[in-house]
Amino acid sequence: MNPGDPYGARPPRRPLPFSPGITLATAHRVLRQVSRDRGSTTLVLVIPCMLMLLLKLMFKDSESTFERVGPQVFGVFPVIVMYLVASVSTLRERTSGTLERLLTLPVRRLDIVFGYSLAFALLAVLQAVLSTLLAIGPLGLDIKGPAGLLMAIAMLGALLGLALGLFVSAFARNEAQAVQFLPAGVLPQFLMCGLFVPADEMSGVLSVTSKIMPMTYAVQAASEAATHTGVTGIFVRDAVLVLLCVIGVLVASAATLKR
Repeated sequence: MNPGDPYGARPPRRPLPFSPGITLATAHRVLRQVSRDRGSTTLVLVIPCMLMLLLKLMFKDSESTFERVGPQVFGVFPVIVMYLVASVSTLRERTSGTLERLLTLPVRRLDIVFGYSLAFALLAVLQAVLSTLLAIGPLGLDIKGPAGLLMAIAMLGALLGLALGLFVSAFARNEAQAVQFLPAGVLPQFLMCGLFVPADEMSGVLSVTSKIMPMTYAVQAASEAATHTGVTGIFVRDAVLVLLCVIGVLVASAATLKR
């Protein structure tokens, strides 16, 4: 109650920066479009499982290598796959004029970004569940921690790829250019994330660069989940850092949507 108001009226509440109803409607529309695109659905749900199977076949004579690398790729494959799907899907809506028509309506930019994020987050959940069950089941990946932690990292990696894809789509003129951004924005992270050489063993500049790349922390968190029986402080730190990167890139993506 406002003490200076004789009628006891409460000050008006500040509106949310986004509309839950519009966000859900956007997510529903995006999910319908993706479900109709068999190529995108296959890329999101099937390709990560195929890559895990390929990894198992590559290291069938070196089980220790598979046990080391297998969990770490849960911080890599989802980023690359979701980046491709999100960047191409968003760019199609930009070039077709769908986003322009949406922005002429009383729709906030965060409504669109959060709607896309929610839709692809649901796909990320399915992707993480399928790839994790395949890895620890038929492929025999032995992890000490609960499988849920590995799924969580896979989902965070997918959300990171989604955020990067949404952001990059603002600077590409066509789908080919969106794919061309992959070597510049994602592949350097893949090479320096610690999958091949630990960040501490790299030269000075590469070590510092590796430690500011979000994929590095996704890989470290996946490794922590596989080698420890419970949740460790390093896992929590790395997962939070990846989540903060996702939020930061999503906010930057919203800023690229201009009316």
